[in-house]
Amino acid sequence: MKIDSTLEKQFEEMGNDHVSAAEDTPMRKDAFVLSDEEKIERIQANIREVMLTLGLDLDDDSLKGTPNRVAKMYVKEIFGGLHPDRKPKSSTFSNKYKYGEMLVEKNITLYSTCEHHLLPIVGKAHIAYISSGNVVGLSKMNRIVDYFAKRPQVQERLNIQIVRELQKVLETEDVACVIDAKHLCVNSRGIRDIDSSTVTAEYGGKFKDESVRREFLDYINLDTNF
Repeated sequence: MKIDSTLEKQFEEMGNDHVSAAEDTPMRKDAFVLSDEEKIERIQANIREVMLTLGLDLDDDSLKGTPNRVAKMYVKEIFGGLHPDRKPKSSTFSNKYKYGEMLVEKNITLYSTCEHHLLPIVGKAHIAYISSGNVVGLSKMNRIVDYFAKRPQVQERLNIQIVRELQKVLETEDVACVIDAKHLCVNSRGIRDIDSSTVTAEYGGKFKDESVRREFLDYINLDTNF
């Protein structure tokens, strides 16, 4: 497919968010050539073929709309975070009240999708930062988590992407994020261990100091040395 100059510029502006590397979501350069409607049409046809191959009767009233519903869900919802146009605008404000301690936003609900089996990841993200002069609206942290979660993911990468984005927005290295989540590829298939969860962490700047990190973990009540 030919990539026009507008799309190429858009891809370049995404920076490291969509470049194939350890901490970035692997994306092709023609990822945004097709419109959402064209993607839905193609995915719908493919889901229909999968269902037919499984032997399902798509003339049944309960099933005939499923290919379209799944396609729209993929493009508009659970994988909506792949598109840079949906990236939340994160306005910052001057820290006029000179608050110098860490700010913690904990128990941010997280829904993502395992990129290995396309099954849900469900859990909580806990974020902290120490202002270097700027602060960000509290809901923006939730929106950043949601944006990077809405794509095929591995939890380690998701953790890093959240921290890198907040470091860029806040213009400080002093950002931390811990994620505790259940992976249905473990809970509902394979070993089918319904009790296990996965904890990952990313610490930047002052949070690499053990005492600062311990304060953060005390805030979120995680007794761990991650």
